[in-house]
Amino acid sequence: MDADQEKDLQKFLKNVDEISNLIQEMNSDDPVVQQKAVLETEKRLLLMEEDQEEDECRTTLNKTMISPPQTAMKSAEEINSEAFLASVEKDAKERAKRRRENKVLADALKEKGNEAFAEGNYETAILCYTEGLEKLKDMKVLYTNRAQCDEKCTKAYFHMGKANLALKNYSVSRECYKKILEINPKLQTQVKDYLNQVDLQEKADLQEKEARELLDSGKNTAVTTKNLLETLSKPDQIPLFYAGGIEILTEMIKECTEQTLFRMHNGFSIISDNKVIRRCFSTAGKDAVEETVCVSVLKLWQAVCSGNEENQHVLVMHHDRARLLAALLSSKVLAIRQQSLALLLQLTQTESGRSLIINHLDLTRLLEALVSFLDFSDKEANTAMGLFTDLALEERFQVWFQANLPGVLPALTGVLKTDPKVSSSSALCQCIAIMGNLSAEPATRRHMAACEEFGDGCLGLLARCEEDVDLFREVIYTLLGLMMNLCLQAPFVSEVWAVEVSRRCLSLLNSQDGGILTRAAGVLSRTLSSSLKIVEEALRAGMVKKMMKFLKTGGETASRYAIKILAICTNSYHEAREEVIRLDKKLSMMMKLLSSEDEVLVGNAALCLGNCMEVPNVASSLLKTDLLQVLLKLAGSDTQKTAVQVNAGIALGKLCTAESRFVAQLRKLHGLEILNSTMKYISDS
Repeated sequence: MDADQEKDLQKFLKNVDEISNLIQEMNSDDPVVQQKAVLETEKRLLLMEEDQEEDECRTTLNKTMISPPQTAMKSAEEINSEAFLASVEKDAKERAKRRRENKVLADALKEKGNEAFAEGNYETAILCYTEGLEKLKDMKVLYTNRAQCDEKCTKAYFHMGKANLALKNYSVSRECYKKILEINPKLQTQVKDYLNQVDLQEKADLQEKEARELLDSGKNTAVTTKNLLETLSKPDQIPLFYAGGIEILTEMIKECTEQTLFRMHNGFSIISDNKVIRRCFSTAGKDAVEETVCVSVLKLWQAVCSGNEENQHVLVMHHDRARLLAALLSSKVLAIRQQSLALLLQLTQTESGRSLIINHLDLTRLLEALVSFLDFSDKEANTAMGLFTDLALEERFQVWFQANLPGVLPALTGVLKTDPKVSSSSALCQCIAIMGNLSAEPATRRHMAACEEFGDGCLGLLARCEEDVDLFREVIYTLLGLMMNLCLQAPFVSEVWAVEVSRRCLSLLNSQDGGILTRAAGVLSRTLSSSLKIVEEALRAGMVKKMMKFLKTGGETASRYAIKILAICTNSYHEAREEVIRLDKKLSMMMKLLSSEDEVLVGNAALCLGNCMEVPNVASSLLKTDLLQVLLKLAGSDTQKTAVQVNAGIALGKLCTAESRFVAQLRKLHGLEILNSTMKYISDS
């Protein structure tokens, strides 16, 4: 599906959703919702009429020429204006008459096509609809009906799925949506959403049926719930009247029955549309009474939405309530912030709840509010970061995040400026880990790496944590993970930044923590080559010895970082090559790495070995080994990474240059041809 088709489909689906929602709202038991839906429907119909009139006007202007009356051939003085106007009016009446006649014919053809469609005679149906369009080109229903005859028309199945959902034919609706997947598997995300709507509506219908039965049977809590809502619908009472009533109602809602009755009897509108309650929420500096009202409403919403996806839908789909939820999370009143956080966390426990938040809340404002919880207690901070984590795992959030990163980057940069001594360490780790995971996406990483303030924030936080490595061990470990991803983006923010990062990581190599050691080496493997000056500092700090120790005792990841660092060092400085030989006289460790399945590790090991061949007498000491055969095999191998072939070829060349007896061995193995073939990779690189 090309971009234009995708755009057209998304526009179509949006219109279908909007119209379906309007139909549902017009059938609502809530008169306020009904009235709003009626007004919105009238507005949409008016716009459609205007669009149609414009189309007809354009058609008239472009295609219809009004024949001038005979008097137009006379001089201007002789033109009879009344006769001219009469002629125009007659022409307009004739065109209107033709249109009425064509409308009758088109309607008849539509009915004939519908009969053929019902009998399964799709070919005849298409001919009827097409002939009808020849009579009346702007008869939209004929286009829709004709589309439904095409088994490959996904739009028709979307229509049928929605129509059957509105008729509560749930199984048929599901089959329509599943048919779309058979036609176009790429629409899996959209179809999944619609199938979820079918499940939710069917579940909601069953809940409402059971709730009515229990209410009719006189169940105490059901009747009390209904009566309390009637009491709360009284206007212009004092705030405490509503707060008290809401608290009693909250206590009554223990089961799905009461939750459903709350929805059926317009509970959400009764509360959120109440002028007194709205005033309490809108007041910036809330007094004790206003705070009580706000907290009681938030607790009520938690009670009615707990495990009830339809209620969650009604709560969040309302624009004013969605805006309110994001705003309350930033309230200056601690209790309101806490209850808002608890409500949103409750919503994120289900996939549909997460979708509601992502699709309907102001995510920039929400994210800013969530990271501000880092300055609160451990419990609240961890709860906020748990919510952030749940959202960040959603693909739709990741798409939104990437598109809106410039707007949210200041808030994330603010996190990096946090004082770890006063913030919750575990929550701070969670937040940095989320940033690290999101930075794995190249476009996101590019934005982060290009922001000098963000990079400096990473450095500043690392420096503050280094003051007590043991205390902030987890923060350092997580932060290094983020910085490793940032360092994948070339070029760096600046050489100065890369050098400072390298110095910080050199210092961390003195840590006794294996995780920190490994990640510090990982960052160094990506920043060390940015400056010869920092390579010199690394060598003076005993880098070669430390990395050789990594090769002896570290795992595969640590070895990967270590051999890359050694390749950088030996590529630039002879003293590094000599130290490698001194610590591994027969280069047995290096040669062992050549048999690894990790091609990055093999490529860097071959490069490091080639560099070491420049040390006098080293090549001669390897005559009795199988190094030449191993390198020859790698140079001629069909690996995914050409760096393996290139570096193996370079190492072979240096080996033969340093010790001529290897040349004879190479000839016997017909290795010169293989070596020549690797030259194309070297010349291309």
